[in-house]
Amino acid sequence: MPVTMTRGAFALPGTSLAFKTGTWRNTRPIHTHAAAPCHGACPAGEDQQEWLARLQEGRPREAWEALVAMNPMPAVTGRVCPHPCESACNRGQYDSPIAIHGIERWLGDEAIRHNWAYPLLDVPVRSQRVAVVGAGPAGLSAAYHLLRRRYNVVLFDAMPEAGGLLRSAIPPTRLPRDVVDKELGRILALGIEFRPRTALGRDVSLDQLRSEFDAVFLGVGAGKSRHWDVDGAVPADLHEGLGMLKEWLVVGALPTPNAVVIHGGGNTAVDLARVMRRAGVKDVHVVTASGLPGPDTEPDDVLNVVPRELEQAVEEGVVFHPHRTINRLIMRGSKVVGVEMVRLKKLPDGRGRKSRVSFEGTETVLHVDMVVPAIGEVVDPTGMESVLHGKDYIKTDRFGRIDGQAGLFAGGDARDWLKGLTGGTVSAAIGDGRRAAEAIDALLSGREAVEPVRPPIRYDRLNLAYYENRPRIPLPTLELEKRNDTDEIEGGPSGAQALAEANRCFSCGNCLACDNCWTLCPDNAVVKTTELASDGSHYVFDYDYCKGCGLCAKECPCGYIDMVPDE
Repeated sequence: MPVTMTRGAFALPGTSLAFKTGTWRNTRPIHTHAAAPCHGACPAGEDQQEWLARLQEGRPREAWEALVAMNPMPAVTGRVCPHPCESACNRGQYDSPIAIHGIERWLGDEAIRHNWAYPLLDVPVRSQRVAVVGAGPAGLSAAYHLLRRRYNVVLFDAMPEAGGLLRSAIPPTRLPRDVVDKELGRILALGIEFRPRTALGRDVSLDQLRSEFDAVFLGVGAGKSRHWDVDGAVPADLHEGLGMLKEWLVVGALPTPNAVVIHGGGNTAVDLARVMRRAGVKDVHVVTASGLPGPDTEPDDVLNVVPRELEQAVEEGVVFHPHRTINRLIMRGSKVVGVEMVRLKKLPDGRGRKSRVSFEGTETVLHVDMVVPAIGEVVDPTGMESVLHGKDYIKTDRFGRIDGQAGLFAGGDARDWLKGLTGGTVSAAIGDGRRAAEAIDALLSGREAVEPVRPPIRYDRLNLAYYENRPRIPLPTLELEKRNDTDEIEGGPSGAQALAEANRCFSCGNCLACDNCWTLCPDNAVVKTTELASDGSHYVFDYDYCKGCGLCAKECPCGYIDMVPDE
């Protein structure tokens, strides 16, 4: 039925409505739903502006449903993700960025508390079966998104419980195990068949899976330590960072030298450094080729850790040596007694890229009695020799498709390009599993895989006159003297805080139904439905009367209106 429209003012016969001023126009306004920068920066693919809007409207469950349409583990990622969305947030250029991670965490915890049901797509149940190998973030995400599309999914993992590195490498001070148990348990309870203690290459072969299933996704992670030495020298008592962290999580003990150098620049290095400080190691140093956050560090050269974790590590006494590498091991026999560091700088390499170059004359010495490399891991080739072809990672395209291997997909830390783009975060693995599920669905449905891309919106497109300064909500942090190896250090917001923080969102690139365009148009050329306006679909441009003055675009707070040449 036709929709009743209303104009911004009454008009009688003989007034300006009798003159179609649209004939004067050479530009016209259009609605453009641009991507907010937080959405573009999110490795998992979340549209934060969308679910923040639902929370602004007082609909937390719908906000969570919009969130888990992309990321099924918000209670996890709200705690462990470095949240590049906050670094990209336009509000950060105005006062301070939205505390997206805190709101995401609160929504995830609320869903667990109220047992909100995960929304599945309204599509027919599929007969095809898909095998997912690896129950870490990538595998769980792929299985979840395939199940949402009503596929029969079987999830394999060598460990007795799902979670991968969420369980084996992230300390409970960052990610409590009850959160992992509850959120992952809810995902598996959707109907995913889970087969634990089933290792690829030992209990099942890749050829067997490919013959029994219509598609196979490999989310096997990178579980083999990289080789590390300094000019061929290796200490006799060498311990590798991730291995030490895993052992500590299992048995609760680790070596306690007087002074230690951890060589690496990721969360494993920082987590291990903090654990060793709490264990009583007096001097803990982290030597990293990356830089610390600040004006002198390029965005692509910042230490790849959660910023608040870095701040807490410094509070706890960990000493960071940025833009440095270990140049020489100082040995007494086979035992380390010190290291020589040298300063690094990123310089153009003549091929359009930048590479790190060491500078002679910048050497300094640290006296330590242990060196721990935490420089990353590679894929364990067991059972995957036919896919790796002697390489450390599986080569795929953006959708996880492996060239020349129809029906075989891979993602997470196992794939090569992911490391370079995202540093192998939990959120990146989740996004990876989601894209692979889309590609598997496309393959089995006989269509092309798609991932919609919207243009990003810049800060200078916003009309800041309509926003007020509001402080970012503070999140509780455990006092330094109360921190231990079990209690979570950072807390989450209350419901009132989460709503208040959501209300700070600029709604970048999307309509917030403020009525500015309808109220301020001098020609009554913006009309709207009599239904309460809630988004841009309630506003319509009447081009018979729009003379292209651009006032609506100028006064739109969130950049939802563009002026384009008239046809």
